[in-house]
Formats: sequence, structure tokens, C-alpha cells
Amino acid sequence: MGLLDILLGRTKPAVPDLDQLFALPSAAVTLEAAAGFTPTGQGAVCFATVEGAAFEQAHREVQALLDADADRTGPPVELTQDDYGYSWLVSRRAPDELSLLVNDLHAVNTSMEVNGFGPQLLCSLAGFEERGTDRGRRLALVYLYKRGTFYPLCTRPDQHKRDNALELQVAALLENDLRIEKDKTRWFPLWDAPGLID
Repeated sequence: MGLLDILLGRTKPAVPDLDQLFALPSAAVTLEAAAGFTPTGQGAVCFATVEGAAFEQAHREVQALLDADADRTGPPVELTQDDYGYSWLVSRRAPDELSLLVNDLHAVNTSMEVNGFGPQLLCSLAGFEERGTDRGRRLALVYLYKRGTFYPLCTRPDQHKRDNALELQVAALLENDLRIEKDKTRWFPLWDAPGLID
């Protein structure tokens, strides 16, 4: 960054670091021990919907790559679209297979990048749920592709409301495990996100 950039208040955009996703399993251990949340085995990659033959080919490659995994215990990877027009590639694994789920998320992101669709990537998430209580709170650790950071998204059951206190608690718990997004205005609500809900 040059002097002119500093004077004009310009900053360089963060470079995506997909290897940050591999920190999720160690963060999950901390999250379970300190807050009682365990993986659901569900995760997803969100991207701006793209039309055209090149994207269809890239999607088929990703689908074939993940569906060919002999270790997959859940249903195949599926492509869905939300009410806002964004596409989600959803992967489901057994709850104790978070490492395999992370591999899926990394493979999807990498494949999209390699095929020239990196600018369309928005975020990835891994789902968690509270065990041992009747509250049934849900939580997602959301990776912001363009920022290279994570934030917790905590939702209340059957409501479009966030549990901000729990989000702040989880962020503090995981600051040594994950690169937490400091700008809380970027902690976007992802209502009804595939991978967060059943």
C-alpha cells in the first residue's frame, strides 16, 4: 500500500485464504467444551447465482467430485437456491465427520476459484447445535470468502431472531482458533440458510 492510498483512506482487499477452513475441527473442540455446541454434519457454500454453460460444467465437476467420495454417509451434495436468489451447494455428513465436511467445503470453494468463479463466492458455513438442553439453539460458523475471516451466527429456534449475546460469547471463545471478523457490521444474518437448518 502506498502513501497515496493511506492518505485517501484506501485499503487493499483481504486475500481469501481457504486454508482457514481447516481450523474448524479444532474450533469445534473448543466450542463443545466451552459452550456445549456440537457439529450437525451440515455445511454449505453460498455464491451469487451464475447462468451459462461454463458454470453448469463447473457445478457438474464439483458435484461429481463430492458425490464420488466413498466415505459419504449422508445424502448426496445438493444445489439449492434461497429466496434472495443466491445459490447454495449443501453437503451433509455424519455429525462426527466435521473434517470430511470441511474437505467438502474447501473442495467446492477451490473448484469454483479454479473455474474462474471466485468473484461469485460469498461465504461457507458449518452448522452446530446445542446439546443437552431443551433450548435447541443453532449456530453456524460462517467463513466470509472475500474477507478470509469467520463470524458466529446464532439463531433462536423457530424465529428470525439472532442471539447476539451468544454470538459475542462464541467469538470470544474462538478468537484463538479462528480468524474472527472484527467488523461486526459484516456479521450478516443468513436466515434459513441451507446447512444451518434441517
